[in-house]
Amino acid sequence: MTQTFDVSDSVVLITGGTMGIGLATGLAYAARGARVVATYRWGSADLSEVRARFEAAGGPPPLFVEADVTSAEDTGALLDTIAAQHDHIDVFVSNVAFALRTPSLQDWSQRGLAQSIDYSGWPLYAYTEAIHERFGRYPRYVMGMSSDGPDRFFQNYDFVAASKAVLETMCRYMNFRLFEEGVRVNIIRSRLVRTESFDATFGDDFHNLLENLGGFEDCYTTPEDIANVALALGSGLLDAIGGQVLMVDKGFSFFDGLMGIAERARRRKPELFAKKDPQ
Repeated sequence: MTQTFDVSDSVVLITGGTMGIGLATGLAYAARGARVVATYRWGSADLSEVRARFEAAGGPPPLFVEADVTSAEDTGALLDTIAAQHDHIDVFVSNVAFALRTPSLQDWSQRGLAQSIDYSGWPLYAYTEAIHERFGRYPRYVMGMSSDGPDRFFQNYDFVAASKAVLETMCRYMNFRLFEEGVRVNIIRSRLVRTESFDATFGDDFHNLLENLGGFEDCYTTPEDIANVALALGSGLLDAIGGQVLMVDKGFSFFDGLMGIAERARRRKPELFAKKDPQ
């Protein structure tokens, strides 16, 4: 018998839900009838354009609320706004990520590290607990968005990687602490997702390098790819998965080393490897 899932009665809260991966996740849920609440920072997105995209997806109208994830006052006001329309939250996606860029060791600071964790790690817990206090129950599904920065080097990524490592550790312990509540907490890892924040961190030089190596554009994971995994985790079909860090990268992490890069470049741009006649 083929299983299906229905999220049409779900209320989904997504921080940073008007751009990039957060927006794609909201659209994926809305297209299947879920009622989406998306937070944003002032001036970060054209809300009329975002509303048009939700309308095109065919789902219920979204609720947009301006809120800073590090502000307890904003969090309280957000949940009050949600409570005026809904009596629960089924899915919480902690998507906001901000960290200090660190081009050198001299750019490190304790304050910068703490701020990075405040934005990119702590909201996974803070929002989940605030939802419980406001509605008397936890979300059924809690997700955070991460990257493989804790395991691999990325330029200017020191504090981002540290905050993601905190996020992933919190996920495992939260899933344990909330297991008897029937809550599933998971992290979705991704890499090479072309978004505005990605470009701001790494710049055009990185993309130019991939192009010169032989057309590595197909190694990018799209925001929609990530969104579909988030949808599946909140569908009820993957309830056996909890406390996990799920890598979504088309397998690229396996073959992005020097050997894999060289082999792909050899096939795509053989002229780079052609022996040159001595002058």
